[in-house]
Amino acid sequence: MNREMQHFKADFFKALSHPLRIRILELLAEGEKSVNELQYILNTEGSAVSQQLSILRSKNIVVGVKEGKKVIYSLRDPLLTTLLAVAREIFNNHLIDTISILEELEEENIS
Repeated sequence: MNREMQHFKADFFKALSHPLRIRILELLAEGEKSVNELQYILNTEGSAVSQQLSILRSKNIVVGVKEGKKVIYSLRDPLLTTLLAVAREIFNNHLIDTISILEELEEENIS
């Protein structure tokens, strides 16, 4: 069971390992969107958005519901918004650490 969980997590994080996929998830965290809406917001080709959505769909990270001629996408699990927020906090912590190191180096160079 532990090994299965590790494989699940590895596959899950692989699915998140593309900047466009992360941005799509951030947008879907704000609410449901169609491919055209995502394409417009991202200012990117529809094929690129569709390709990334296909990957996210195959890993059950997003779901698509057909409404007429459009497919409306949403996050499969609302906890993804928490994961994205935690990732942002981790990034900010790393950024703060990097800034602190740079400030210390500058102080050493001034002395």
